[in-house]
Amino acid sequence: MLFDRQEKPLLTLTRNDSNHLLASYSKHAFVLDDFEWPSVEHYYQAMKFDDPAYREQIRQASHPADAAKLGKSRKYQKRKDWKKVSVTLMTRGTYIKCRTHPEVAQMLLGSGDTEIKEISQYDYFWGSGRDLRGNNEYGKLLMRVRDKLREEQAQ
Repeated sequence: MLFDRQEKPLLTLTRNDSNHLLASYSKHAFVLDDFEWPSVEHYYQAMKFDDPAYREQIRQASHPADAAKLGKSRKYQKRKDWKKVSVTLMTRGTYIKCRTHPEVAQMLLGSGDTEIKEISQYDYFWGSGRDLRGNNEYGKLLMRVRDKLREEQAQ
């Protein structure tokens, strides 16, 4: 855990750290849309494409990094609505992963009200970039999932 200038607790992670429970690369399989996905990254990358055969190829990738590489292919056309739905789909996969794996949900809930930042030197959309000024969409979605899990616990 790091602290920012105001000494506020800050949880940092990288999406591609397959050993971190909250990373999209962590190998925590879940079932969504009638398929078992080996990781959130597999699900997210496959959802970029309408072609069912290519989605299946991504789902079968042996490692989340391989799924990410397939997701960058220019051979296959991305969904027309991809920019509009990408955050929703990453959130959906992350939420289902938490609901499937109590240890992942517990880690997220155990972070309290700590701000979560995805650290990526070059990704200023999903991550915070090297200067922590990026959009941090992955960190924000983790905090939204944490809020949703808290709401469910309170019911």
